Parts: sequence; structure tokens; C-alpha cells
Amino acid sequence: MKKLLLLLSFLTMSFVVNAQTEPKVGDVLIVKQPSNQYYNHVDFPKLNILVKRGKIASYKPEFESEVVIQEVKTKSNGDTYVVLSKKDGSKFFGLKTKVKANYNKALEAGELKIK
Repeated sequence: MKKLLLLLSFLTMSFVVNAQTEPKVGDVLIVKQPSNQYYNHVDFPKLNILVKRGKIASYKPEFESEVVIQEVKTKSNGDTYVVLSKKDGSKFFGLKTKVKANYNKALEAGELKIK
């Protein structure tokens, strides 16, 4: 009986966790600092591209930025990609209005956070 109760509670918790991580258009996320030097799952421009465009070679201006999900795409392999734009309507690094991100991997890596 204990095993059955434990199994039911585990399945219920996994369902609740899975239901909360489904992205919807209009959800607000926060851009966090990457765990290493570069963003691996958010499609920000490389630092050398920023320098070529006359910008500072740093991702710091985007830390703690609020972004809104504009579009959600699910690939056949199960990966969910989202198209993000800044909540205040400005451009990322003064260059791009929208960026693409692998939703689940970016959340797991800590590059994005649900607000």
C-alpha cells in the first residue's frame, strides 16, 4: 500500500511540474547570467559580432532583462523553441528585436528564468 501511495504521489508531482513548464505566448521570462562565458541555448550574437557592430563585447546589458514569448515552436524531436522579444520593446544589444531560444534547455542551464 505504501508503494502504491508513493507511486501515485510521484506521478502527481511529475504531472504538476510538467504542466508548469509548458510555454505560452505572452509569458514573461527573465534573462539570467550564463553559467559560462557564452549563452548556449539562447541565440544571442557572438561577442565578436557585437564588436564588429560597434558595441561593447559583453552580455551584461541583457542580464535581468524581462522578455516576452512571441512564438512557440515544437520540433519533431520534442524540443520546444521560443521566439523572445524584450518587454519594453527595445532591441537586444541595439541590434535584434527577436531572438530564438531552446526553452527547456535554457531553463535547465539557468540562462532563462520564469518570472
